[in-house]
Amino acid sequence: MEFSEKLMNLRRREGLSQEQLADRLGVTRQSVSKWESGTAMPELVKLISLSELFGVSVDYLVKDRLEEPEFPSGVEEVSSHQADRLERKVDQLTLDYRRSFGNVFRYTSRARLFGLPLVSVCFGHDRHPTRNNTAVGIVAVGNFSVGVFSVGLISLGVVSLGIIAFGLLALGGVALGVGAVGLTALGYAALGISAVGVCAGGVAATGARVAVGVTAAAPVAVGREASGIHVLLWGSGLSREEVEAFLTVHDSGLWPPLMRLLSTLGAHIQ
Repeated sequence: MEFSEKLMNLRRREGLSQEQLADRLGVTRQSVSKWESGTAMPELVKLISLSELFGVSVDYLVKDRLEEPEFPSGVEEVSSHQADRLERKVDQLTLDYRRSFGNVFRYTSRARLFGLPLVSVCFGHDRHPTRNNTAVGIVAVGNFSVGVFSVGLISLGVVSLGIIAFGLLALGGVALGVGAVGLTALGYAALGISAVGVCAGGVAATGARVAVGVTAAAPVAVGREASGIHVLLWGSGLSREEVEAFLTVHDSGLWPPLMRLLSTLGAHIQ
């Protein structure tokens, strides 16, 4: 029996669909379909995962001449010596793979919401994001992550935290989002050491509408050094109320929480 037939029989025996098996292995359904049609073979680490999932040896999966042993009354007639030998072989195969391709840790919860895993965690040594080394879920954590709540070196999400973060609300070394907070921030409302946005606040702030910072440039600007149509210089100090009154006069349409945040920032420019 060929590998493709063995895989299909094992999957059906466990009552799994191709999609469910793909989720457990962290691959696409198309990959499983290709394996079962005989047009492709899984890589070594996936073979090891399949052997552990179905409780069979790697040899059984890859060698056509080996058929799955049948055990009377559900009792496995495998000697301790044979079990130890198989375990050592699998360990060595895993070690060889890790030495050659690096180690990837992945956890994907079975619970799903809106078609996505509730929790997805993936860490590896790869420098470039791929489907197999990216955490994707409602809550996603990893080197590369995509989710509603996303945490990673490079992250994308509704709420995103990372060295490089993209999101509706993004926090990171480099943050890009509707609301962005970071060393370098770019967004509608941007706060950072260097901030660029419609409304920006930080050490160096540039805004299309309002900017508050040590150095600020915008039509409405508040700062030690400020340039724009309407300018409020920090001088010897400003109170939050003074900054808020200035912003209210010259841009009364600011979202109140954002106005209070920028006013507080303006009162603490040093």
